[in-house]
Order: sequence, then structure tokens, then C-alpha cells
Amino acid sequence: MTAAKADDPSDPRSVGEVGFDQLLVRLREVVTRLESGELSLEQSLVVYEEGVQLARRGQHLLASAEKRVEILVSAANGIETIPFT
Repeated sequence: MTAAKADDPSDPRSVGEVGFDQLLVRLREVVTRLESGELSLEQSLVVYEEGVQLARRGQHLLASAEKRVEILVSAANGIETIPFT
């Protein structure tokens, strides 16, 4: 197996540096690879681990965006924070 570049979105070590749109594209690729049935068990585990990391990073990015919306609404109204739901 060859080493992936540090800035390669397919490299799970760079998950923290990937934007949400790129992350979502890569997560879809991971799902497609896993569903293909063409990977060995070991390869499947590596790809699955990457998918979990991508999903966690995506959840973090969405939570951060939600907080930003709450802050912006709060600042605009000058009264209270309105949760984004």
C-alpha cells in the first residue's frame, strides 16, 4: 500500500483540514467502495475507519456552523440566542 499525501482528502490524517463539501464527496466515495464488495477485510476496515473519521469531522463542522448561526441571530436581534433547528 502506498503512502497518501498529507494534503490528500482521501488520507484520513488530513480529515481535519478538509472542507465540508470535500468531506461529503469523500464520504460518498468511502460508502461506494465499501458497498462494492471488492475490498478485502483489512482494506474494508481501513476504509471504514476513514469513513468514521470523516463522519465525525462532518458532525463537528455542522455543530460549529450551528453555533455561528445562533451567534449571528443573537447579534442581529440583540436580545437572545435562537437555536438553529
